[in-house]
Amino acid sequence: MSYSPILVVHIFGGTLGLLSGTAALCFRKGSPRHILAGRIFVASMLTMAVGAVYLAIVRHQPNNIGGGILTFYLIGTAWLTARRRDGKTRHYDWALMLIPLTIGILMWMGGIKVVRSGASSSDGVPVGMQFFMGSICLLAATGDIRMLLRGGVAGTMRIARHLWRMCFGLFIAAGSFFMGPSNRPLRLLSKVGLGQHLPRALFSMTLYLVLTILPLILLIFWLVRVRFTSAFQKRSMQLASATPDLTH
Repeated sequence: MSYSPILVVHIFGGTLGLLSGTAALCFRKGSPRHILAGRIFVASMLTMAVGAVYLAIVRHQPNNIGGGILTFYLIGTAWLTARRRDGKTRHYDWALMLIPLTIGILMWMGGIKVVRSGASSSDGVPVGMQFFMGSICLLAATGDIRMLLRGGVAGTMRIARHLWRMCFGLFIAAGSFFMGPSNRPLRLLSKVGLGQHLPRALFSMTLYLVLTILPLILLIFWLVRVRFTSAFQKRSMQLASATPDLTH
């Protein structure tokens, strides 16, 4: 099976995103290694998302178009949140808010249509996942509206906004890689002739499921630590005083 250049870039970006995102979660927050891993993660994930949207358009896969746009939005707004000072917004944030709002409404409408038809999935996507992702989109849009009405976010709220969007973007990438219909890990390793030389445990769907939901578990852990402990309060104050506003 041949791979188009865009598909190769998409897979490479996603793989690098998974590795760098995991590294960023493991390194101490705010450390040079965390910052470096985070920059690689952002660049690779944005590349992956653009590739996903292009491939979805070419292959007429509307669900993947929305997934690619949502991933780009989450990673992009997470990056903007980290780069800005406390209490800063821009006029284009209102336009960005329309992305999750539109995708969320479309996902819920699609899910309701599937339920009314008596089916349990649409294009291989379970209806429950449609409602889940649609709800996440609407929550993201609600968070954007609250941020804009308040004139920005500050302190631990800014860190929490950055963390959950990065982690959820990582979750989308993990789900696409490990739980996609093409079973990409098995497919890729077999393609290069390594599949038969590796333990069968590496091709377990249970393992893939655990690796897929791991970003969500880490997301919950970090949000609880940031919002309900004092671990990041001092760090957020230092970040606010040291971070230049680069979004003019």
